[in-house]
Amino acid sequence: MLSDNLKSYLHLHLIVFIWGFTAILGALISLDALPLVWFRMLFAVGFIGIYIYFKKLPLRISTKAFLQFIFSGLIIALHWFTFFHAIKISNISITLACLSTGAFFASLLEPILYGKKIVWYEVFFGLLVVFGLYIIFNVEGSYFWGMLTALTSAFLSALFAVINSRLVKSHDATVISFYELSGGVVFFTFLLLFTHSFTPTFFSLSTKDLMYLMILSSVCTAYAFIASTAIMKFLSPYTVMLTINLEPIYGIVLAVLVFKEKERMSLEFYIGAIIILLTVLLNSVIKSYKKRN
Repeated sequence: MLSDNLKSYLHLHLIVFIWGFTAILGALISLDALPLVWFRMLFAVGFIGIYIYFKKLPLRISTKAFLQFIFSGLIIALHWFTFFHAIKISNISITLACLSTGAFFASLLEPILYGKKIVWYEVFFGLLVVFGLYIIFNVEGSYFWGMLTALTSAFLSALFAVINSRLVKSHDATVISFYELSGGVVFFTFLLLFTHSFTPTFFSLSTKDLMYLMILSSVCTAYAFIASTAIMKFLSPYTVMLTINLEPIYGIVLAVLVFKEKERMSLEFYIGAIIILLTVLLNSVIKSYKKRN
């Protein structure tokens, strides 16, 4: 029988593959990043709310937990906004490659936020990811702002993973996800109200966009968000972030298959991406060896 850790690790890879497909949907949806994320979170909250209703899960939480969830929701909302914005101003391949620096950020944030002892090989692997990214920067400099936005998204993703790894130890993953996504919806709602963005045109979605948004919000958000939060009970934030580095590999392959020439990059770009992939695999081997000994 598979251990909880191994089952969680295999489940995580399925989730990461789904997240790789998220980038494809982001490119296919014609909306700008902000309304795209708002609709995504709004629909996802609806799906999770239905699940909570039928499962009869209690939503009562402390004020402290509520504030923590809302803050985490703001972080994930900003992560998704910068992620989709990076795709809009560059492309999928660039955005996903830059997102791989999340593991490096996670290796620094855990000691800073929680006083965890620095694991030097984690920092080393993070630096290898940065080296792979450096190669990409050198050959794809025309996408500078897209890369910078994607790096911001990577930092926010790491911060969210580190914070959520503590919250999930004492709260149900579905309840956490409901409050976090609701917090993100509320935050962006105020932002859209402030910028007078709620117009009849804003709510006029094409059939294609609505279909893609439903897939994005149900499978790629509601399901994947709850599942990824739950597995943090068994996997460290660093392992989660480093495995998420496979998202660029899945996403880039899917992007080339779907968009063909638009997503084909230089040889150096793929060398950088391979360095990232090998780092992920090497980390898995070392962690497996350390657990056996």
